[in-house]
Amino acid sequence: MSRERERNVVEIGLFTEFEWRPGADEAQAFADSLAQMTAAEDLGYDAVWLAELHFQKERSVLSSPLVVGAAIAARTKRVKIGLAVQVLPLSHPLRLAEDVATLDHVSRGRLDFGVGRSGLPAHYTGFNIPYSESQERFDETLEILLKAWTEDRFTFEGKYFQFRDVCTVPKPYQKPHPPLRIAAVTDDSSSAVGRRGRPIFLAVRTSSISELKRFVVSYHAGWREAGHPGPGEVDVIVPVYVSDTERRAREETEVSTMHFYRSIGEALLDGPRRAVGERIRRMSFDDVLREFAVYGTPESVIERLQALREALGYSKLCVWMNVGSRVPPERVLASMRLFAERVAPRLG
Repeated sequence: MSRERERNVVEIGLFTEFEWRPGADEAQAFADSLAQMTAAEDLGYDAVWLAELHFQKERSVLSSPLVVGAAIAARTKRVKIGLAVQVLPLSHPLRLAEDVATLDHVSRGRLDFGVGRSGLPAHYTGFNIPYSESQERFDETLEILLKAWTEDRFTFEGKYFQFRDVCTVPKPYQKPHPPLRIAAVTDDSSSAVGRRGRPIFLAVRTSSISELKRFVVSYHAGWREAGHPGPGEVDVIVPVYVSDTERRAREETEVSTMHFYRSIGEALLDGPRRAVGERIRRMSFDDVLREFAVYGTPESVIERLQALREALGYSKLCVWMNVGSRVPPERVLASMRLFAERVAPRLG
């Protein structure tokens, strides 16, 4: 699947949460997902994308994606290592600047850095950070990261962070810094990313495919409003699962996928996206297959992903093959293989 890509060719990545299956211990969770990461390189995927999740028992062990990224860098030679996404308000900006730059060196410039705020208030509660502060903390942290990576020494006076004449070491391997993209989950946040002039990271997760189409319009409007040249870059995470029949694709994913949407719907009830949580937890599996997932045979998956590219104009596609963390690892690997061999070559 891997090949030299022109600008109009889609980059294919595998998104993972480092799933923690019920009945497995944490060591097994790490072993299973690390095996998938090396398999992704062997199968020709261009990138692997890592979530950041906290306090998610029997869902994910991926609370330290930069540490895991270093382990992947040691096990692979070619595949890019992406963050999807680092939750900026939960990190100390200077420590994060150092860690990101270190991983960029360890991977010899294979790091792709996605950032966001997360829509799960429980992440913030666990760290004793009010979710109401998330936007201001995000803005300060991002500004500090860019200064730390691009200025020899800098001073910063903000509401949450103050630094005087600091010099962070190391600076990133990639200059001026690793590729940076920002996640968005609303029209307003999509427009704001466009105004910043950064690539946007969208996910078919708590937002439907139809909503993402609207977000892309808002993103490009914000981009044009700010006067940025050329088109903005759209990158997207999509639940994808490939099997040899439509029936098997459905049967092998339904329990896991519906567990995820019931759980995430409940988690969103305690926060500013309560209405989204209410809608999500009431969805049927048919609703999910229509608006939140691309599951099926290679032929049907190709057709839907091609249509999605026409609608969104994405240049990076990250496929998420274990929504809900309950698909057995051998089936995830089988789906990865079918996708690499029969779907990806048709998406370029």
